[in-house]
Amino acid sequence: MRTSYHLMDDGPATPSKNRIIPSESDALKEQANSLFTSILHTEVTPPSSSSHLPLPSTTTAPRPASPTRPSTSGTGANPQPPSTPTKKRLFNWSSPGGTNIPGTPTSTRLDTPTSPFYSLSPINPSSTSLLLSPRRTLRSVCKTPYRVLDAPELVDDFYFNLVDWSSSGVLGVGLGSCVYLWTASTAAVSKLCDLAGKGDTVSSVSWVQKGSTLAIGTLQGRLHIYDAPTLQLLRSYNEAHTQRIGALSWNGSVLSSGSRDRLVWIHHRDVRDPSLKPFRKWAGHRQEVCGLRWSGDDGGSSSLLASGGNDNKVCIWDLRGSKRANGSGGRGGVGSGVGGSIGSSSVGEQPLWKFHEHTAAVKALAWDPHVSGVLASGGGTQDKHIRFWNVFSGGMLGELDTGSQVCNLLWSRNSHELVSTHGFSSTSAQNQICIWKYPSLNMVASLTGHTHRVLYLAMSPDGETIVTGAGDETLRFWNAFPKRESGEVRESRLDFGRLIR
Repeated sequence: MRTSYHLMDDGPATPSKNRIIPSESDALKEQANSLFTSILHTEVTPPSSSSHLPLPSTTTAPRPASPTRPSTSGTGANPQPPSTPTKKRLFNWSSPGGTNIPGTPTSTRLDTPTSPFYSLSPINPSSTSLLLSPRRTLRSVCKTPYRVLDAPELVDDFYFNLVDWSSSGVLGVGLGSCVYLWTASTAAVSKLCDLAGKGDTVSSVSWVQKGSTLAIGTLQGRLHIYDAPTLQLLRSYNEAHTQRIGALSWNGSVLSSGSRDRLVWIHHRDVRDPSLKPFRKWAGHRQEVCGLRWSGDDGGSSSLLASGGNDNKVCIWDLRGSKRANGSGGRGGVGSGVGGSIGSSSVGEQPLWKFHEHTAAVKALAWDPHVSGVLASGGGTQDKHIRFWNVFSGGMLGELDTGSQVCNLLWSRNSHELVSTHGFSSTSAQNQICIWKYPSLNMVASLTGHTHRVLYLAMSPDGETIVTGAGDETLRFWNAFPKRESGEVRESRLDFGRLIR
């Protein structure tokens, strides 16, 4: 029975190459299936100490020997007369309370109210107790977006980052050669800039953590800094990179940019400095840098930067300039040395850690705001995995096979959950937005609606709403996360940037 119906699964599960993410949130169904499986194991394959009713024994007692006919040979051999059986009572009346049923434990008595002999249910008391136990309440997530905006010319390119949401509630979107600003409170739309006159195209946008400054990277390697309320250009770096700038990330006043340059540098610029040259360069990837994320991107300052590249590598950098010797660190395939001429550059530094487990380009990067030093990274079409890292020890904490291309990752600030957006799949295109509970990695919800891969993702300042963009030229707004608890402190008392005006 166990072998035929796969009731017992003690061995390691074989990973599926064609895993399909459910088309809808079925956490309730998974919970019911888990409960049913548990009861099925108990009822169909009970352990030896089960309190079930005794089943008929399949072993038969040895049959008594057939009576032999007395021998008539010989002299004086008289047959024995038939004997009368000993008198024995046919009916023996006794109290049920003192009678034990053969094959049952000694503690089982007929006068016990909870005895399975008096149960009206066909299942045993342990299964009944499991069914009557309170179920874990699951969070309900609306499966439809509450707002859909048209976004013409939203590029369907995995290496672009064209949507970002500011701390003041303004959404910046790059459409072709233009950047538009959409204010959430008033739904007003304004055009920030148009690069058509320069024959250029927007390839990335990124808001400073706290403020109204927007950085714009272009296809020709230019970098522009705008003040959003006044729609004025503050500074331009016309030779920031030699090729497209697909990744931008702020750390206070420091703007980091990654591109498709031949030398694959990560440049760091202080926007307060009038100099057009970066004050620091890092080289740790051998192909395009398509993902950048500072660990303090939720508003705080930090010294750790995560970078993902088209070479399938994830690098962890320390702004304080700490270096590691070549070949040091890294357990279980987690190496730290870059090696070769790139890592030994005089202007560059070696990464603190370098992770090699991904088998496709890494664009999706997200730092856990609830646990310090935890990074989530997602691989492309040939990888399909979300992996979790401890950047203090350099070890991998876990991994999740999503079954499709991971395009973006974001942690919720209100709950310990992670949202991922997906694209190409090994089976049929799914283009889903999935919410996962951490660290159990159970799916909370799966949102559908986009007809193209979901390449863009941003979160509202209150942490309740996410916006997704896709090649179907639409922006969809979802109520994905719960509200922040009323007793939770939103801002630190030491955050003088919010207190001084």
